[in-house]
Amino acid sequence: MTTLGLKLSPQDCTIEDLRAVWRIADEAGFDHLWAFDHFNPIFADVTGDVFEGMTLLAAMAEATSRVRIGLMVAGNTYRHPGVLAKMATTIDHLSGGRLEFGLGAGGAQAEHTMLGIPFDTAGERIARLGEALTICRMLWTGERSTFAGRHYRLTDAVSNPKPVQRPHPPIWVGGAGERSTLRVVAEHADVWNVIGPVEEVARKSSVLDRHCARIGRDPATIKRSVQPRFDPSEPAATVDLLHAYEDAGFTENVVYIPPGDDPVGAAEVAAERVLPEVLGRRS
Repeated sequence: MTTLGLKLSPQDCTIEDLRAVWRIADEAGFDHLWAFDHFNPIFADVTGDVFEGMTLLAAMAEATSRVRIGLMVAGNTYRHPGVLAKMATTIDHLSGGRLEFGLGAGGAQAEHTMLGIPFDTAGERIARLGEALTICRMLWTGERSTFAGRHYRLTDAVSNPKPVQRPHPPIWVGGAGERSTLRVVAEHADVWNVIGPVEEVARKSSVLDRHCARIGRDPATIKRSVQPRFDPSEPAATVDLLHAYEDAGFTENVVYIPPGDDPVGAAEVAAERVLPEVLGRRS
């Protein structure tokens, strides 16, 4: 079954804007609701306003009652996976088991440089991502966890309570790298999120299927997700695009509201003109 989410990146907007969009998503019937995870605006003036993602998720948990919540996606390089796993568990409890756990390798070099966070090669960051996901799952499910990787170590680690969702919240992995990232997706993800034209992401989806075959995983156990950019002046175009993605096998899709002058108005248009068309097709 197809689901539809709504995403407002918390950059160049106000807390009031975010709260209003969260309310719209919760009340209108969107299945999931998203923010992002950056410390400076991306594809924009880095001196602009931006709010931190994981603390926003805690607020989203309290401000909503029905819609599932997540970051599309958290940056693995910003937090030790043991800390991230604990934060995610807390948010899962605050939301009553509504967390969708999104994680990516981290790719915004500017904010790493500004904050003195090491920015390794893409291969190293993807390797870190795989280890981090292994650690999160261990901490969410095991009584004690010991792990010795190239990038992280645990020594008889305890992490209680466990998440509300068992065995753990659904794991979303974002990224498009065909050789390494999609291998991590095959090994760890419940949902894969990618950005790109329909034909290109459909081709990458077949690459993911091959990675699954190599490790003996049924590719049908990984749902596919895209997040097309929404132009509120042309909602029908977004509907047509979402239908095309769905026909290509992408079923967990997200209407992405880019930074702009009226994000709340854009969310209202998405709720009135896009959501009913997707729900109608679903039924």
